[in-house]
Amino acid sequence: MSIENRVEAVAKNIEGKVQEVIGEVTGNPNDKAEGKAKQAEAQVRHTAENIKDEVKKSID
Repeated sequence: MSIENRVEAVAKNIEGKVQEVIGEVTGNPNDKAEGKAKQAEAQVRHTAENIKDEVKKSID
């Protein structure tokens, strides 16, 4: 498990949520879409780290 990768994923998720809310408040669909994309990227990173952890557990 790479704690740095998890921290980056959490930061990306927060950034995406903030950008999505800003897009909603300002009515900017591009910001909203980019925010959702960042959240999806963060989820992929979390999933990848979870898979790494499971593989490591099965090897140990």
